[in-house]
Amino acid sequence: MNFCLKIISTAILYTVITVGANAKSLSGEHPSLVNNPNDIVQMKNAINSPGAFQDEFLAVKASVDAEMQQPIVVPMPKDAGGGYTHEKHKSNQRLIYNAGMMYQLTGEIQYAERVSAILSKYADMYPTLPIHPKRKEQSPGKLFWQSLNEAVWLVYSIQGYDSIADTLTKEQRQHIENNLFRNLVSYISEESPQTFNRVHNHGTWATAAVGMAGFVLGENEWVEKALYDLEKSGKGGFLRQLDELFSPDGYYNEGPYYQRYALMPFVLFAKAIEVNQPERKIFEYRDGIILKAIEATIQLSYNKLFFPINDAIKDKGIDTIELVYGVTIAYGLNNDDTLLDIARVQDTIVLTGDGLKVARGLDAALTQPYQYKSLVFRDGTKGDEGGLAIMRTSPERGNQALVLKATSQGMNHGHFDKLNWLFYDNGEEIINDYGAARFLNVEAKYGGHYLKENNTYAKQTISHNTLVVDETSHFNGELDTGNANHPELLFFDEASNIRVSSANIEKTYDGVEFTRTQALVDIPSVSRPFVIDVLSVVADDKHQYDLPVHFNGHLMDTSFELNTATKSLSALGEKNGYQHLWLAAKGQEQNDLGKITWLNKNRFYSYNFINTKGSNIIFTRTGANDPNFNLVEDKAFITRVENAQNHDFVSVLELHGEYNPSKEFTTNSHSKLSKLIHTKEGDLDIINVGFKNGTDIVLVFNAKQKVDDSEAHSVTIDGKTHDFTGPYLFLDRSKIEE
Repeated sequence: MNFCLKIISTAILYTVITVGANAKSLSGEHPSLVNNPNDIVQMKNAINSPGAFQDEFLAVKASVDAEMQQPIVVPMPKDAGGGYTHEKHKSNQRLIYNAGMMYQLTGEIQYAERVSAILSKYADMYPTLPIHPKRKEQSPGKLFWQSLNEAVWLVYSIQGYDSIADTLTKEQRQHIENNLFRNLVSYISEESPQTFNRVHNHGTWATAAVGMAGFVLGENEWVEKALYDLEKSGKGGFLRQLDELFSPDGYYNEGPYYQRYALMPFVLFAKAIEVNQPERKIFEYRDGIILKAIEATIQLSYNKLFFPINDAIKDKGIDTIELVYGVTIAYGLNNDDTLLDIARVQDTIVLTGDGLKVARGLDAALTQPYQYKSLVFRDGTKGDEGGLAIMRTSPERGNQALVLKATSQGMNHGHFDKLNWLFYDNGEEIINDYGAARFLNVEAKYGGHYLKENNTYAKQTISHNTLVVDETSHFNGELDTGNANHPELLFFDEASNIRVSSANIEKTYDGVEFTRTQALVDIPSVSRPFVIDVLSVVADDKHQYDLPVHFNGHLMDTSFELNTATKSLSALGEKNGYQHLWLAAKGQEQNDLGKITWLNKNRFYSYNFINTKGSNIIFTRTGANDPNFNLVEDKAFITRVENAQNHDFVSVLELHGEYNPSKEFTTNSHSKLSKLIHTKEGDLDIINVGFKNGTDIVLVFNAKQKVDDSEAHSVTIDGKTHDFTGPYLFLDRSKIEE
């Protein structure tokens, strides 16, 4: 278990999750947020008994004891994210919380004295602090360069103060409360209405911080403003955020990365509300939306990492502290033993009443396997703004995952990538998304903030696996237009041998609409599942169409000759992300069926595509017009069709073979796909895929914009008529060769 991660986790989690029937609201007693005397008694007993909970306690105590040997340092703020003063204030907030927790569990006064001493120094400094010298443009802070971090600091610190408040004299409490907390609350709320009233993750952190401080300091007015906005109008505030930021399925509008981050204040404040105002029944609010959000966050991952939708740092996964306490609170409420499977992977126990339940469940070997599912997460408050379709195979068949992104824009953290897709296999991201152009908390890279390349490349359509028209990004790269429009999810279905989904978008470009239908096919006659991808474009006029595929791996082979740039490179274009792509090679397929094969780890992948005569395949790498080396390496091939009006891009991604460098053998390194045919019959698209061993399948689907599941269809294939009801028909006509 990572020791540093454990320390960080406890700082947040202790007060997040512990709820008891005897807690009193705004009574002047402490702790008054989410702990109660019964929880403390049980935890005190647990730290004296061998087990996971005791192990966590001893690790945290050792860390706090070591820090208490060092002098107290409260530096004048001067650094942006990742700099010394930034990180020191963050470590102080964790120590404030952890030392407060140690006082609660041990009763040893030195821990309370340490918390009091640190908070007193902040109380001395905060009233005279100017705006941070490295202020963030939109929402500057004082202790930190952005007010978001100010709210996070308050969430930690108010919990630490709550744990030790009863040990303080009247004068000490007045000094800390009046000079630190009341000034801090005022700055986050009344002085920053543009953030506090905003329906956004920054607003969620701000309202949670102010509301929790209100419970501790007995300020009901703060709590009401946190719930309903500064004017208590209900147009903003915590409850409005629960209403608007999550779909009915628990999908967060900004995507999995920010769903993970926003989960923390939602759960923290919800627990405080449950203890202080149980009559609100906050965990039942909007049909249990908070618990749905926790479950959704887990499902939005593959091999422990979150799907990198929108602005996302790609190494964030289910072991992040936010989801650790999310899983803990969920288990405390529903005793779902499959959540212990996630807790086992997270390998972190939190020092709370619910954390004790998790520890006891793990110690008693109650863990049941957690099931990752094929499912759709609808987007939008009413669930009518598209959605994210996740199609998975079973672990026995390889545990692949196909993700079709047909969600809404996702506010300012959204990307211009309607009907983008990702694919995972063998524990790896195979068809990838760039995510965000950012080095979090690396001061040398713009203070850890989003780099300018986040706008000039990462958000642009060409950096994703979807249609680009005339080298222009979706909605012309305009955020307001993107937020006003969304795809329509046409259908999603899962059967024994196929998972299939389809979506449509009309207004990414004037006079152009396109539909994407994808299927993850898993039949016994093919050694591994494969992906069918059909992107159909209908336009009023002729255009240039680019369809990029960003892949991870090393290029092995192409079915066409490459004209490769071996001596000098030039940028592919001048704007909309094209200026950051080196033109590495070009080629033209002469046959009806083209193939591109690459190797990732020990497996081969072939992209088989129906060729359009005259189209070009362009191979690119990132790095052009990037003087500071801000962009990470990203490889892609782009199918370019020029002077086209209506067009269908049809492909099959095939998984095959093995490369074993240790035992020095290679098997099935070449594609086995022998046939890929696309025809139309009225409103129906017919895809026929064949392999060399005699496998032959047909997928028929309705290409209309809207599909009624009860609609009846009839299609003739090789002289035989097939009647079916619903959006698609799947036929396995294989005649396997022995």
